[in-house]
Formats: sequence, C-alpha cells, structure tokens
Amino acid sequence: EPVVPCGDYSTQRVVYFEWDSADVTSSASTVLEETVESIMAADYCSVGSITIVGHTDASGPKAYNEKLSEKRSVAVRDALMGMGMSADQVVLEAKGESELAKDTADGVREPLNRRSEIMIIVQ
Repeated sequence: EPVVPCGDYSTQRVVYFEWDSADVTSSASTVLEETVESIMAADYCSVGSITIVGHTDASGPKAYNEKLSEKRSVAVRDALMGMGMSADQVVLEAKGESELAKDTADGVREPLNRRSEIMIIVQ
C-alpha cells in the first residue's frame, strides 16, 4: 500500500464564532477534532507549522475587534493543543475587522466574518 506524502496532509480550515465571543463552538470543535485526527493518523509525518488568523465582523469598535480577533486565534490554538496537536512553529495573527470575508458596512453583524482561518503545514 503506497504511503501518502506528508505534504498531502497539509490543510486549511475555517471555524466560526458566535457574535462577541471567542469561545470555540461545538461545530468548530468538531472541525478541529476531525482535522487533528486526520493529521495524527499519519504518524510518520510531523506538523511543521500552524498559522491561525483571527477575524471579527464590523460590529463594535476597531480596537475592541483587534483584541477579540486575537482571543479567537488563541482559543483555536489552545483547542488544537488540547487535542494533542503539536507543531514546530505556531503563528497567531489578529486581523480584527480589516479583512472581511463578506464585505459589509461598518457596524454590521455578519456570521461569515466571525472566524479564525487555520493553515496547517505537514512535513
């Protein structure tokens, strides 16, 4: 049986948050668990890096949203580590409301913008 190249396990995921929250939801937790299980099944590979970018929607003050997006990145990192994931390098970024997935006017609550984007590089 051919061995799958480690790079094929590299993945990008997006998890979503409730309004004004950095709590990992049960559906986000499921996405993270499935991702971790899939990567850890390839026990001959290791995770080189995990990049987590937190985002918010355009409701609330910009400075508040910067902090909230940072908390979202940290929450996702903590969830992944709690599931047994480890990496040579973990990079956390916080974009606040500066990179909306769905363009809205300022002040608009948009579920698609309340997210963390995760990129996992497997080697």
